[in-house]
Amino acid sequence: MRVVLDTNVFVSGVFFSGPPARILEAWRDGKIVPVLSPSILEEYRRVGEELARRYQGVELGPFLSLLVASGEVVADRALNEPVSRDPDDDKFTSCAVEAGARVVVSGDQDLLEVGDWQGVAVMSPRGFVDQYLSG
Repeated sequence: MRVVLDTNVFVSGVFFSGPPARILEAWRDGKIVPVLSPSILEEYRRVGEELARRYQGVELGPFLSLLVASGEVVADRALNEPVSRDPDDDKFTSCAVEAGARVVVSGDQDLLEVGDWQGVAVMSPRGFVDQYLSG
């Protein structure tokens, strides 16, 4: 299953336990394939650099390299109209549509309020784990 992970889910999964970590474990185990675009990868990198400046020993680089090597990268696609209250979040829904992914996993309330858009469900990490990874 191909899935788009919002930055907060990816970063939380790398550094903390809980549903985001279970989602990254599903990636490790081959149950999901993360899908991203150049703009999503750039946001992951930017957030990783900010965290590295703030917290000694925090390094997202190896995870990003693995993500690029084993995930699926699709082209950025401009949307005709905003989908989320925060237009910066539209890159996640756009990526899902471009890749034919059915799910965006996010903890961002602006994205979660989108709900279902053009066949793409926006789900919380807990909702995704409960629906797709439990059992």
